[in-house]
Amino acid sequence: MDSAAPDLTQPSQHGPLALLLQGAARLLEAAGWLYGHWYLPTAAAGAVWALGEMVIRRLALKASAQRMALELTPTPHFDPSLEEIFRRGVQLARASTSMPWWAPRRTKTVQIRLRADGSSPLQYRVEGPAGGERLLSITPFGPGVEVAKARPITDKPRSHRIRAEFVLRGRPTAPLREVPLEPDPLQPLIDAVVDVRAELGDLAEVHLDLQRAPQWALRRHRAQLLRQARQREQREAARTVRFLGRDAAGDHDTLPFLLQQLLARGGSAGGRRLIMPPVPRRVDPEQALGKLAEGDHLVRAQLLVMCASDKEGRSQARLAQLQAALDVFGGRSRWAMRGVRVGPLRLGADRWPSRRSFERRWRLGWCRPPRANWVRLEELTGLLKPPTVHCRLPLLAGDLPTFRFGHPGLLLQGIHHTPDGRRRLVATHAAETLFEVGVGKAGGGKTERALAQAIGWAHAGGGLMFIDPHRDSWPRAAPFLAHEPLMRRIALIDLNAHGPHPQLSAWNPLDMQQAPAAHEVVEAATDAFASALDWDDAGAPRAITILTCCLTVLTAVNEAACAARRPQDQATVFQVRSLLADPAFRHAALNTVADRLNQETAGWWQTVFPTLTADAFAVVLNPLARLAAHPVTRAFLGQGQGAFHSRTAMDDGLIVWLCPAGTGPTDRLITALIARDLLRAVRSRRDTPEHQRRPFRLYFDELITLTGAAPDTIAAMFEDFRKYKVTVHGMTQLLARLPAPVRMSLLQNASTLATTTGSTAAITHVTAEWGDRCGPDQVAALHRFEHYISLTVHGRRIGPVKITGPHLDDVFAPCARPRQVPALHDAAHATAHARPLADLTRRAAGQHDRVHGFLTRPTPAGNAAAERHQQKGYQ
Repeated sequence: MDSAAPDLTQPSQHGPLALLLQGAARLLEAAGWLYGHWYLPTAAAGAVWALGEMVIRRLALKASAQRMALELTPTPHFDPSLEEIFRRGVQLARASTSMPWWAPRRTKTVQIRLRADGSSPLQYRVEGPAGGERLLSITPFGPGVEVAKARPITDKPRSHRIRAEFVLRGRPTAPLREVPLEPDPLQPLIDAVVDVRAELGDLAEVHLDLQRAPQWALRRHRAQLLRQARQREQREAARTVRFLGRDAAGDHDTLPFLLQQLLARGGSAGGRRLIMPPVPRRVDPEQALGKLAEGDHLVRAQLLVMCASDKEGRSQARLAQLQAALDVFGGRSRWAMRGVRVGPLRLGADRWPSRRSFERRWRLGWCRPPRANWVRLEELTGLLKPPTVHCRLPLLAGDLPTFRFGHPGLLLQGIHHTPDGRRRLVATHAAETLFEVGVGKAGGGKTERALAQAIGWAHAGGGLMFIDPHRDSWPRAAPFLAHEPLMRRIALIDLNAHGPHPQLSAWNPLDMQQAPAAHEVVEAATDAFASALDWDDAGAPRAITILTCCLTVLTAVNEAACAARRPQDQATVFQVRSLLADPAFRHAALNTVADRLNQETAGWWQTVFPTLTADAFAVVLNPLARLAAHPVTRAFLGQGQGAFHSRTAMDDGLIVWLCPAGTGPTDRLITALIARDLLRAVRSRRDTPEHQRRPFRLYFDELITLTGAAPDTIAAMFEDFRKYKVTVHGMTQLLARLPAPVRMSLLQNASTLATTTGSTAAITHVTAEWGDRCGPDQVAALHRFEHYISLTVHGRRIGPVKITGPHLDDVFAPCARPRQVPALHDAAHATAHARPLADLTRRAAGQHDRVHGFLTRPTPAGNAAAERHQQKGYQ
């Protein structure tokens, strides 16, 4: 059988062309099937994407659980350099990658969290991977910033909450504005949250997430920018060609061109001009990429903001303030709120569908920034560090307690005006307000502020002593102290003795009725005389010795009188003259107390005293003669049984108003005796357990007058009284006029330092303690009753801040009882056991006879002792 021969002219069914045609047919068939069943591959792709997203989210949740938080607290003098801030940014970028290899990219981020809730001006926290904790804990800021582990933040639900995400708008390759470090770049943000009120539930938070960008994403973004730049150049060239062609066509239809053609001689009329199309300019990569040209220190940033409040409208207003604050960083590129405004609504992070993504990123710390949010670390300089010394921090309610009338733990300091116009009475804690200094010109309000504080302390049940050499403070304070519960605790000791029937209390510096240590009483009185009269061991050793030996004998006499239950027969300082000039009195005194004297004192009276001439006693007797010549001081110091005891006033919580008569030599001596007795009485509290010592406050008006009489004593008060729960509030017009030891003790130990207006030379000593935070020019511009003040709260220095001094007629107006002032005077005199001046003068004149009568009283034991001591040779 013959087979048919193949036809070579026909294409083979198995040739390349047939295979190609078959493949194309199958592709068309598959495309038709996909077109008809498009939902199947779409569903499959969606399922794969959903599965992948679920896995990524689970891994991201696991990675987010391994995060840590640090809180950075700057010191008052924190002033970093640009290099230190840049190094901190490099640390943050490096720490963002300290995650496990399997962690999704959205979790590889470091977050700077700025928070204001009314507890502090601006909390600065850094949150990031737990693996980067050590890297982030060691900052290049050194001791200028304290780094501590931050506690978890648990916010209570608030009624109104608004969210916003900020993206970079403008030229994507242009940098943000370079903001200088002085003033602090964070100042606009702090000013935006300065009126946050915790009691209204106000809250404002800014989250800045930084993420190191992958190189593939950077290369893709660069390619996209270069492609867009080339397209812009091509569009610009085409547009130029269109404009040139339109201009050329328009030129042939103009009257000048037609006239030129008619008047042309020779030759034929010219044709249309030849137009050469412009060539698109070559794109410069560095110019087109801008800040993205170099990949070093380039990060992706995500900026989220959330504001909340319990009062409607405050969160929206806060967001507007923060938006204005971020505008400071804007230049050719700026931070703008993401979203679209449709009428009164804004479709953004606060509404569906973006809200859920915002909440997830906010809660978990994920970073999924927009494609345009590429920034260099240099652009974020102002946000990479806490507030610096160049930032004005507001005074918040959490910084200084609010004064509450009758609260025993608070001391009124003044009136602070908040940024939103409210007035708040601010206070400090009494337990840590140890020593206070008020400086300023006369009439500036320093005494008024001290009076307001003293009155508030008195109404809270505290004890105090207000020493005022001019007495002006008593009539000013009396209407506000004229309350029945207070009257029983108020004692007035007024040495001015004015009026037709003056009343006066009595005080014996040598009184032994309270059983003080005899040597401490002698030392206090002797030191007071030495301080007021400028005695020292080099210039007046004999006077100090004579007075010491005399007072030793007189205190022994007073011990004997108190032991015999005859305190009214105690000797006073005026019996020093009797002891030196009256042999009979001296003989009786030495014989009576011979058993109470130590060997050294007894030997001095036996061997040294007989060798002294009468002229040696003049230096001791002259000041005593001046005291005795003044009827008030004679009556005040001439009573054997004193009515006032400093230690009793402290332990019983009395309110003592002590008004010396003036500033003369006699008054200085009285002031020195009182000050030294206070020092002795306070130190005697060592016999009481610390937890049983009742707090007591001393107010010294006109420190210049007081320190002129006893500088070393006042200095010792500011150094020692804290241990015995006695605090001092001193006021003076000029710190420079205070003795150097007093001034140094004041400034060293002052818990509160305040100044009113005054000359720049006078207030320089105060402003020097504040550095550059408040200059003399600012203080000199203050109005009356305005103060700059630095305070101590919870062991932290606050201020200097500007406050208004409290005015009694304003702050304590409800407490004024002017009609009860006469009753207050009577009660204050009764508490001080005041008596008519004439009665005290007559009694003081007979005190010598009463003491001598006590010494010469007939007792069997006394007669035997006299016989023994006569044999020893007492003169």
